[in-house]
Amino acid sequence: MNLIDQAFARLKKEGRTALIPFVTVGDPDFETSLAIIKGLEQAGADMIELGVPYSDPLADGPVIQRASDRALRSSITLTDCIHMAERARAEGVQIPLILFTYFNPVLQFGLESFFELVASKGISGLIIPDLPIEEDEEVRAMAEAADIHLIPLVAPTSRDRVTRISQRARGFVYCVSSLGVTGVRADFHSDIDQFLATVREATDLPIGIGFGISSREQVARFEGVCDAVIVGSAIVRKIEEAVPMLEQAATREQGLASIREFVSSLKG
Repeated sequence: MNLIDQAFARLKKEGRTALIPFVTVGDPDFETSLAIIKGLEQAGADMIELGVPYSDPLADGPVIQRASDRALRSSITLTDCIHMAERARAEGVQIPLILFTYFNPVLQFGLESFFELVASKGISGLIIPDLPIEEDEEVRAMAEAADIHLIPLVAPTSRDRVTRISQRARGFVYCVSSLGVTGVRADFHSDIDQFLATVREATDLPIGIGFGISSREQVARFEGVCDAVIVGSAIVRKIEEAVPMLEQAATREQGLASIREFVSSLKG
């Protein structure tokens, strides 16, 4: 069974909602990013999204774009991001790892080579936000053959496509909390609860919510309503604030601790 399925089955028995942090792989460099990922599991993360740095993103707001810039300055590639999963596994990380990327890097890599590598390095899920379901047949077939869940995003504006998207999902359905790109927000879409209810009715899979969630209060807002809460920009911003400490040997552990403490605080 895919690790994502195992994790949600365990969380359901425990009556808990998953916390899924997002990090940009290689931010600010490969080894520090690896230490951050290990710290996220120690802080209580139930799964982790590994963001592939990309210079032309569709969904990433300014905080994650700056993280991509830092990672790209460290020459981080898609291959590095996949090998990050392997290193994390070798160093004890056991929770599911989900690769968040865009389609162009995957296409340039070559679909067959990409899935051969991803399947062998401990990645359980894949999110490609700019790949619409109407054009995902080949990728979906390869993902299923490799036992990697292709996780779709649905937004309040998806309207009549919500059912089609949700019914083709694997792992969980990623519900976008508000319109626009990623980033911290004070409020969510006005019809968010009705939207989540619509998605819930369309699938038996777990549903997760992300985009703009940044505090314990906002995580708690969706616990019990969703099966997972994804926090991205708030954690990436915390990493950005810690970069000066992470870059100095004398303060590196202090920087890592500040990130762990923030993620732990999101759990309540």
